[in-house]
Amino acid sequence: MANLRERVEVELENISAVLAELKKIEGKPDKTVAELAGIGTFLHNFYTWIENILKQILGAKGISIPTSGSWHRDLLILASEEKIITETTRKQLAKYLAFRHFFVHAYSFLLDESELRLLVDDVFDTYAIFKAEIDAFVRERNHGERASQN
Repeated sequence: MANLRERVEVELENISAVLAELKKIEGKPDKTVAELAGIGTFLHNFYTWIENILKQILGAKGISIPTSGSWHRDLLILASEEKIITETTRKQLAKYLAFRHFFVHAYSFLLDESELRLLVDDVFDTYAIFKAEIDAFVRERNHGERASQN
């Protein structure tokens, strides 16, 4: 089985691919309903893969993944409490969690372009900060594992 770093890298590559697609369409004026639905799907994918990374890291630490009805929110809080991400990053990601909830429970034709634009405008910086924190966490964890093996 792949180590934690390799599993996280796969998810980060998925996120990078989605962000590249968002970049292609972000400045296009007067998007169609289908294009807005595509943007919504990409934002949903972005957040889903963020959660996948957090679940893999928590699992590698031997920490149970929340299972309550509010497990998505609880996962972000737990990741912050475990110092995987900062509280600032948790708050930033909470916007994408809220969107994820809306997207799953709404009709695509109800998506508002101006609200999507706010999320898309922030997603690149949010990802850069998240990725830096995850890279630092995984690097520190790998260093600790190598030191304990010696």
